[in-house]
Amino acid sequence: MSTSEVPAPTATGAPQALPRRMRWYDGFALSMTMPAALIATLGASVAGLGGWGAIALWAVSMVLAFAVNWLYVELATMFPDTSGGIAGYAAEAWKSRAPWLAPVAGVGYWLPWGSNLATYGSLTGLLLQSRWFPEQTWTWSWGPVHLSFPVVVGLIVIAALYTVNRIGLRVTLTFVYITGGILLVPLFAFIVLPLFSADWNPSALTWGLSGLSGLHTAVVWMYVMAWTTLGVEVCAVFASEYRDPVKDTVRAIRAAALMCLGVFALVPLTLGGYAGEAAIAADPATFFVASFAALTGSAAGADVMVLCLIASLLLVMLTSVADSSRVLFNMGRERVTVPAVGVLDRRGVPVRALNVMLVLNVVLLVVLQQPLAIIVTGNLGYVLTHVLAVSGFLLLRKDRPDAVRPVRLPAPFVPLAAVLTVALAVVLVVGATGFSVTGYGGVLELCIALGILAAGVVIWFLVQRSTSPRPAEPPAPDLTSAP
Repeated sequence: MSTSEVPAPTATGAPQALPRRMRWYDGFALSMTMPAALIATLGASVAGLGGWGAIALWAVSMVLAFAVNWLYVELATMFPDTSGGIAGYAAEAWKSRAPWLAPVAGVGYWLPWGSNLATYGSLTGLLLQSRWFPEQTWTWSWGPVHLSFPVVVGLIVIAALYTVNRIGLRVTLTFVYITGGILLVPLFAFIVLPLFSADWNPSALTWGLSGLSGLHTAVVWMYVMAWTTLGVEVCAVFASEYRDPVKDTVRAIRAAALMCLGVFALVPLTLGGYAGEAAIAADPATFFVASFAALTGSAAGADVMVLCLIASLLLVMLTSVADSSRVLFNMGRERVTVPAVGVLDRRGVPVRALNVMLVLNVVLLVVLQQPLAIIVTGNLGYVLTHVLAVSGFLLLRKDRPDAVRPVRLPAPFVPLAAVLTVALAVVLVVGATGFSVTGYGGVLELCIALGILAAGVVIWFLVQRSTSPRPAEPPAPDLTSAP
């Protein structure tokens, strides 16, 4: 390892910056999170939109994400040393106009990534319950706190993955490659095997969107899908840890966007056409299990499928912990939030940021419980952060025309950025005020999201006030001089 890859230690022996040890394919491996995340929302989208409606919206949402992430290629090369990802780009672009948007973007980005342990930990518990522990239907409630078998499993998963991430990124990446490799099994099964089955019948799928109400529903579902499709930007969060921040970031983002574009367009068509809308609507969270068993023609296939799905969910959670902890670490280092979380331990791990994430997920899991309800809660800030980052592309072109841009996109990307900003803003407003039409979430989830964003701004204000220099006091009068 070269000396440039080793962060300089502080007086206490802890490094001041994240070590540069990653290559572009490490970032691409982390982006495999997004196909795995499709598991949590595909069934619900088919049940709510009809098969062809879900296929169309997943494809449109992924094309939108592909265009947005192409803009982030330029921004990532402008700020190769930041670990804040798109939240950092938004803060840089807006700080001269509205500096308080920095905590909005930071917290808005951190919340959906940081809450994924609760989201997919709960889904892991549902899969285990569905396949091996169907009799575990007990529940226990005390005020807003609710416990059940899936929730307890989720709490155990949260504790385990928190421990793995405390060891260090290299260990995390080892688990990422293992779980990413396992994910290829269900992806292959869902994309290829249905095409050779006599039961694959895409003509039986329906279109569940019509008229103005259908358009409204479509926009709301694009809001729900946002994190799953736009999330390939995770590659940019690790820019400060790539050995070559410019080349590795660009390669990782482009490879991830192309891969997800193909997967998100094909899986709803092939698997949806094979499983059928009725089976999916009857069990949107775990219909994959029966489909895999039927495709393989083996009763043991269901067991294999559950294990593969759990591995893919572990991939989502591993990546989310690594991503969100680095974003919160960068926010602390930049004094966007409490500076204490912007500290690394002796191994270069942002442990304090991990501790905050642990508390957040435990609270969300025992209060909200439903995976999709947790997703829509986090999406408010996430889509808002994308609005600020994409519009930030325009502001940085205007305010810093001569800034170093190792990758400078052609001129047509400027009006494209304006169109994408408007499109994302529409998805944000319509989705945040109407996601109850999906049947998942409502006023409680919206209030939680707004409350967390507001708390981020309040903390930022207090940090800025406590660290700003005090005005010079006037000199004391000379009481010894004659009047």
